[in-house]
Parts: sequence; C-alpha cells; structure tokens
Amino acid sequence: MDRAAIEEHVRGIIRAIGDDPDREGLRETPARVARMCEEIFEGNSYTNDEIAEMFSKSFESPSADDIVLVRDIECFSYCEHHMALMYDMKISVAYLPRGRVIGLSKIARIADMVCRRLQLQERIGADIAEVMQKATGSGDVAVIIEGRHSCMSARGIKKPALTRTMTLRGRFESDPTLTTRLMNMLA
Repeated sequence: MDRAAIEEHVRGIIRAIGDDPDREGLRETPARVARMCEEIFEGNSYTNDEIAEMFSKSFESPSADDIVLVRDIECFSYCEHHMALMYDMKISVAYLPRGRVIGLSKIARIADMVCRRLQLQERIGADIAEVMQKATGSGDVAVIIEGRHSCMSARGIKKPALTRTMTLRGRFESDPTLTTRLMNMLA
C-alpha cells in the first residue's frame, strides 16, 4: 500500500470539502487515515489462493457426513461503490469435511481477511466460498451473510435495512435435503 499517496489524497479531500488540513485537529489526520487503510484493507494484499494457503492447516475428521458450521462471525467491510461502511455483518460458514477439518478460528480468519477489501456483500460470500473450498479441499460450502450498509442508511435513501445473501456451492446447492438441514441449524 502506498501510504504517502493516501496521505496526499486525504489532505486533498480535506481541502476539497472546505477545511484546512493544517489546522490542529486535522494535522495528523492524513497519516492516521493512511495507517487505518493499511489495516482495514489488508485483504487487498492477498489473493484468494494466498488466503487459502495461510489458513489451510487441517486435521483428520471423524465423519465426512457432518456439517461443520461456524455462525455469526462478526465482520465489517467497505462498499466498493461509495467506500461506505458495511456494518453489523454476521457471517455464517458451513462445509462438509472430506476426511479433514480446518481449525474453527481459521474460518473466522478467512471471513475477516476477505472482508478487508473494497467489496460487495455478494462477492464477500463468493470469495469466502472459494477460499473455503481451497483451504478445506471440499467443494461443499455455504456462506450466509447478514449486514447493514451505510451507503443506504447514512446517505442516498437514508433507510436502514438488513441485507441477506446466501452463497451455495457443491451439494449445498444441489441437494435440497442438505440445504434444509443447514437452514434448520441456522434457525
């Protein structure tokens, strides 16, 4: 990430909105924003393949027919259209092990890293599913996301709303019985 460029552009934005980037309260803002960008957009530094590799350590699984579900992982991201915060996000990730399982914290880390990019909620689901497939070796993955978008609640229409998306891969997409089992687990 180019910290100096971010600082320069933030100074320009401050000027463009009619404020003085050299006044006491704003003097250090460009540097703070640049550091924040490095943190909140860390996911831009990695491809989905690299994220899968980072979090793919696995262990022998007792059963290949069980659904592994990690529910309500709290995350945030930023909308790629307005750079507005997507907040109160709860991500649930399920997969069917194929003889191996990854650590449960790895699933939360995958969700967090994917969210640390300029994103669409729909792409977050697709990216998490892709990373999970690669990290677990299982094609059977489901990602359910609920979130609020400040691009709707704080600007434009100014109406808070909850957006739900569901990304299904493999048997979760093709086997209605399996999908029903998952929905019952989420209820």
